[in-house]
Amino acid sequence: MKGFVDKPSYIVELLEGGVTLDDVIDGHICEQALVEKSAFVVGDLGALMRQHVCWQSAVPRLQPYYPVKCNSSPAVIKVLASLGLGFICANKTEVSLVLEHGVPPENIILSGVCKQLAHIKHAAKNNIQHLVCENEAELSKISRLHPGAKLLLQLTTEAHAAETSMAFGFSLKSCRHLLEAAKELGVQVVGVTFHIPSSCQDLQQAYTHALSDARVVFDMGLDLGFNMNILDIGGGFTGSEVQLKQVESAVRPLLDAYFPPLSGVQVLAQPGSFYVATAFSLAVNVIGKKVMNRHWDSLTQGVNNEDAEFLYYMNEGVYGPFSSLWGPSLDQLDQVVERCLLPELSVGDWLCFPNMGVCGLEEFSCLSSSPQLPVYYTVSTCDWYDMQGAGVALDSAMKNFSMVRYSV
Repeated sequence: MKGFVDKPSYIVELLEGGVTLDDVIDGHICEQALVEKSAFVVGDLGALMRQHVCWQSAVPRLQPYYPVKCNSSPAVIKVLASLGLGFICANKTEVSLVLEHGVPPENIILSGVCKQLAHIKHAAKNNIQHLVCENEAELSKISRLHPGAKLLLQLTTEAHAAETSMAFGFSLKSCRHLLEAAKELGVQVVGVTFHIPSSCQDLQQAYTHALSDARVVFDMGLDLGFNMNILDIGGGFTGSEVQLKQVESAVRPLLDAYFPPLSGVQVLAQPGSFYVATAFSLAVNVIGKKVMNRHWDSLTQGVNNEDAEFLYYMNEGVYGPFSSLWGPSLDQLDQVVERCLLPELSVGDWLCFPNMGVCGLEEFSCLSSSPQLPVYYTVSTCDWYDMQGAGVALDSAMKNFSMVRYSV
């Protein structure tokens, strides 16, 4: 069984006859037991297809634009591009990546706060017209370097401002001035973008304020002669279908009121975590163990006895793909899980962490304690047939994929 080769080709193991992702993980653990016991990642490309079907079913009016910064794995880009997604790029490198995978320039939006001059020039050179603009300084740069750009103005929302220490974007009070400045500079404004974070507790109120503000900006733009036709409601989508339905319930009536289908406004969204979170799992090896004799109140249920507490050290940590057991650095910040209930483990045992897809492969490889973390790609026959039916095929868009049958 061959491993995943990141460049220049992709080996994808085809799972047949009821073989599961757990079987694949177990198989690679057995392989690692014979060598250096390196941590590794297993990617399920079928999860991308399943999430795409869920998205289309739950929010059919929202056109998905994938934020590349969420996970820039070339395999992810290839599959999502074949499914017809657009892409949100924050810099020149991300723009080049999606262009290399056949994404047309009209399906790319250059975002990013305080864009470097080289990134704006690169967008202009590659005919990427849609750029996000969050203030008058950005407007000035874009007008000089990319006068043919079509701008989406970044609108600050109350929910987004409450989450960050710095509010990026423009307020409703300053939007008229920014629109008039764009008109004077001869730069086209075609729409508005905003962001509601997934941590927002009151989605209904947040989207009500944001969409009503966006409608005001659209009306101002139309009054100044701009062709306002794109609304981007941003990200904030977890991998949960329940959360997606909550967003849909909050957004749909507001869109019908402020931006009905007959208005001709194209409504975009940025589902990053929603598509990739469940697609990757990380397997790590226990490389160290320490016994701590501490009183653990939650287990004693009122009995004053001492329970053994174990600290386990793994061969990956927060400096690798973890976002929040202990990693191998011996740094006090390299704590992955503060406290959890586990059966007693031994050095050499394995732990598997699902839902690791939000970490890009550059984190898996560049920040890993090992030189390069192996990544093994899989897809079930059922998912593969569904993907082919949706337009994903081993043609020019997927030419670097090589399908091999998984063998136990």
